[in-house]
Amino acid sequence: MSTLPRAELFWSTERVASAISDPNVRVVDCRFSFDEDMRARYISGHLPGAGYANWAEDFAAPPPASGHPRWMLADAADFARAMSRLGIGDETMVVGYDAEGGHHAARLWLALRRFGHDRMAVMEGGIQKWIAEGRSLETGDRSLDTPAVFTPRPRERVVASKADVLAAVRSGDPWLLDVRRDAEFTGAENRAARGGHIPGAVNIPWKDALKEDWTLRDADELEDFYTNAGFGPETSTITYCQAGVRAAFTHLVLTALGHDDVRTYDGSWEEWGNDPAVPIITGRS
Repeated sequence: MSTLPRAELFWSTERVASAISDPNVRVVDCRFSFDEDMRARYISGHLPGAGYANWAEDFAAPPPASGHPRWMLADAADFARAMSRLGIGDETMVVGYDAEGGHHAARLWLALRRFGHDRMAVMEGGIQKWIAEGRSLETGDRSLDTPAVFTPRPRERVVASKADVLAAVRSGDPWLLDVRRDAEFTGAENRAARGGHIPGAVNIPWKDALKEDWTLRDADELEDFYTNAGFGPETSTITYCQAGVRAAFTHLVLTALGHDDVRTYDGSWEEWGNDPAVPIITGRS
């Protein structure tokens, strides 16, 4: 079995268990659902010492007056305050987990990366794997006595703007990678004013990087999987989805495979699909 070139971006449950009492490690429960209050799930049982973060509330910017796009990353000051509340400081090693393969946790990874903090990993297999292995859970809320000090250091070329994507449509570079479901890509499932996809985009659903048990596929298999879809060692890539969450996960996977020139379109289809001035395609292009 091959290993990821940057295996430090995904931690096993064993590694998390061995580090969970380390005061320099902050575990964050990132479980999320639009249909359920996952904070209640967190309170009923979470990894010992874990804090809770709701990406749509804790590190998303408020929507503009027009209503769209929602859920863009917060600005530097607001994000720093959110990290301080979570107990994440400049030297903290963050380990995020969720119940859906790590893609909600990957939104926190993307945000930390955007603001200059690279010390984060996602726990592979999620809380289901932790429970299946008979590891202990803690109940209740975990509040901090002393907030941490987080210094944002905004970094370029982590997220892409609508202008960046429009330029890619016109030039064919970077490669546009749509990681949504097929029905979203074709427009059969519409979650904005318009359905469809960005011209030139290739569709590889984010979940295809995972096995049925929510753990990652083998590294060589993953590399071949993306290469066969047109992704090469030197390919510049912009990932997108509906709100930049699933896209953040694919960004994380490609980074773990050793690829550096990857960005996530922060506004994703929430921005593009609600803007009548930009081009779309329906069906399979």
